[in-house]
Amino acid sequence: MKALNNNNVSKKQLSLVFVKFAVCFLLFGLAYRLFLSNFQQFSQIEVNDTAFVPDNTLSPPATVSQPPVTGDLPENVVDRTLQNEKCDLFIGDWVPDPSGPVYTNSTCYTIESHQNCMKNGRPDTDYLYWRWNPRDCELPRFSPKKFLNLMRNKSFAFIGDSIMRNHVQSLLCILSQEEQGDEVYHDKQFKSRRWYFPTHNFTLSVVWSPFLAKSTIFEDDDGVSTDIIQLHLDKLDDDWTRQFDSFDYVVIAGGKWYLKSTIYYENDKIVGCHYCPGKNITEVGFDYAYRKAMNSTMKFITSSKNKAYTFFRTTTPDHFENGEWNTGGYCNRTGPFKQDEVDIGYVDEVMRKIELEEFESISRTESADRLTMKLFDTTFLSLLRPDGHPGVYRQYQPFAKENMNKKIQNDCLHWCLPGPIDSWNDVMMEMLFTS
Repeated sequence: MKALNNNNVSKKQLSLVFVKFAVCFLLFGLAYRLFLSNFQQFSQIEVNDTAFVPDNTLSPPATVSQPPVTGDLPENVVDRTLQNEKCDLFIGDWVPDPSGPVYTNSTCYTIESHQNCMKNGRPDTDYLYWRWNPRDCELPRFSPKKFLNLMRNKSFAFIGDSIMRNHVQSLLCILSQEEQGDEVYHDKQFKSRRWYFPTHNFTLSVVWSPFLAKSTIFEDDDGVSTDIIQLHLDKLDDDWTRQFDSFDYVVIAGGKWYLKSTIYYENDKIVGCHYCPGKNITEVGFDYAYRKAMNSTMKFITSSKNKAYTFFRTTTPDHFENGEWNTGGYCNRTGPFKQDEVDIGYVDEVMRKIELEEFESISRTESADRLTMKLFDTTFLSLLRPDGHPGVYRQYQPFAKENMNKKIQNDCLHWCLPGPIDSWNDVMMEMLFTS
């Protein structure tokens, strides 16, 4: 009997040990499962974090295929502001843009005939599918809605020569996707014009002033001169100065008119000329006059009581090859240059050097918080686009049978619309929103 009882006790003890062992095994398994699950979660978060660390050794991803930005303000405006303060929006590359332009010659009515390359018969379209991409910062697409909201109850003026008209037409075409501007004024030659956007109470103007200084020009609409230009270097053109106080935003620039034959005056006395053979006047060169005029222009803007936010645009290079506009020069390229494939021409280099030196000089005399004039340095990005000009397609169907006996004029200075100049508006808007 005693042996039987001992056997029962042993069996109970073994069962108890087995139960304890089973419980321990289950608890250990549960603990391991929880640990493994947490470890996997932590590992997943770690991977996602490192995925968002920017690799500065790589080129920034192209944003050209993204749709236009919508809404009142970009969600990342603060981050982008901090980023773009550290980069140069004007140093970059032209990258493919499969989405193409936001308008065409059939959806925008403000394109002048000389820049309406599509209507005039230009056969290639590759020039429409590129977009400017700064190397070290993000450049969102121009948003008509954001721009017009920013310009509500404001006035914006473009002051200069025909490149300014070219630029304002580009802007009008893009804005027309949101609201069409009503033309409310033009001069006799349609060189100075004004548009009004009633929904936003916004006025957009282009003011014709090719020298920015006071001038007397003896030239018709076809560029035929009957006498040499007279330019007063100590007097600004009151066509724009008398209106300046009414502008909230301004884009202003000199230009290629300084290369024309001109007699220079100061204190109403002749002080020299540029290319005036047979006049018995000292040749002082266009650079002398250009520096004087740019200096006076910048001083007027920075000393004005009206602190308009002003973009001073640098010179726009042309792309005439094997001659100039009047000596058989042409431009028939169909794609952009890369940086190392082209050098800036002598004239453009001189003009840009003067612009940068005068801008730097005026910047030193004004404190940063008072200077409302910004450098709009479009020279380099424009230099890379020899394919964006009208060329022979400044006129309608230049190779049509009825035009065979007409002289074909190339335009390798202005820009096709749509075309590369549309990207100027992307940069302009980014400067407005991050300033």
